Amino acid sequence: MTNKESYWTPLDNAAKIFPAIRSKEHTTVVRLTVVLKERVTIKHLFKAIEYSEKRFPYFKVSLRKGFFWYYLEQEDSPVIVEVDKGKPCQAFNNKGNRLMYRILVYKNQISVEFSHILTDGFGLSEFLKSILYYYFREKGIVQINELNGFYNSIHDPEEFEDAYNRYFKEKIPYVIKQPKAFHLPYSLSKRPRFDVLVALLSISGLKNKADEKGVSITDYLVAVYLWVLQSVISDLKKEKNVVKNKILRIQVPVNLRNIYPSRTMRNFSLFVMPEIDLRLGQYSFDEILKIVYHKMKLETDEKLINKIISRNVGSERNLIVRGIPLLLKSLVLYFKYYSEGANQYSGVVTNLGKVKLPEVMSNEIDYFIVTPPPPNKKLKLNCGVIGFKDKLVLSFGNITKSKELEKRFIRFLINEGIKVKISKN
Repeated sequence: MTNKESYWTPLDNAAKIFPAIRSKEHTTVVRLTVVLKERVTIKHLFKAIEYSEKRFPYFKVSLRKGFFWYYLEQEDSPVIVEVDKGKPCQAFNNKGNRLMYRILVYKNQISVEFSHILTDGFGLSEFLKSILYYYFREKGIVQINELNGFYNSIHDPEEFEDAYNRYFKEKIPYVIKQPKAFHLPYSLSKRPRFDVLVALLSISGLKNKADEKGVSITDYLVAVYLWVLQSVISDLKKEKNVVKNKILRIQVPVNLRNIYPSRTMRNFSLFVMPEIDLRLGQYSFDEILKIVYHKMKLETDEKLINKIISRNVGSERNLIVRGIPLLLKSLVLYFKYYSEGANQYSGVVTNLGKVKLPEVMSNEIDYFIVTPPPPNKKLKLNCGVIGFKDKLVLSFGNITKSKELEKRFIRFLINEGIKVKISKN
């Protein structure tokens, strides 16, 4: 990977959908932000970025069109570093600089935005952590011998493999198509629509509540989301509004590296979808928690994950599909996404987990924020979750005029005795 001609690669299995569905608004761009305790020193940051570029050369690529599929080709363009202003997760315009990631700086914040074509939340977090390692090394806070071995080494070829293909198994039955889910009825905002509300709470406070119920923090937050959606539907019924789809379903991305051994920095996640069916009646919060807990355990079983990988990779390998020209293929993927994929879930909870760094670095950092890509016009709203030390940060991405779901979500947590602070980020 030392010159442009020597490196090109097909998109990984998860990335193939994104070129077909991305737009100026539905950008498929994800952001990860670190909030430092002191203002960013630009000269040290630029040096750190230079090291990160060298450590992750497979991210310095542009999207190219083939006759049958898109592919990635190595680029020599410099990484874009700019002042963080305007809306987060904006589209890449591919004019001049064709890279699909950027770095933004504002006061004490460093943000990295990646096209989902390149990687998932794990790869994004590893890239930002590398910048932090090098940044604090340049400032003299971290010594070379204190660097994590991963960031102090040359990249491994396995880091840019398509891990879905590695773990694909033939002759496994496909998953069954699911009925349509409920979508929020709120009106869309005027363009540019995407707005983010950030809430900070104590990890220990939330964990105590989750532990009382015998569930994880992710289980607890997904259950709150379902409970809030149920309350929205209850109010719609009181106002005599017709609710056609009464299945509430939350999409929860799962890092497959926790299930299959892999060092890939490309996309390697799938999702589980806990649900409640309001045609069966109303659910108490404890009932919802019970359903979410068991659904999350069941759907992260390796054998069931194999079914999803088999469906996704099997479709890609189908000789008829492979022979369809890219233009037609993109149209098919676009309509399939909006007619099937986007109809399947009512909300998204993306939890990147707890960021762990050496104490000498942790003392310089306040917290992290993950902002998932702007939701599509059907979904309208999503939620990102990330923890650091004792701070858990929720970021609600919204393209509607209403903040009702966020208000209900936060009110529920407060009523449970969990302190919540709204950030001005």
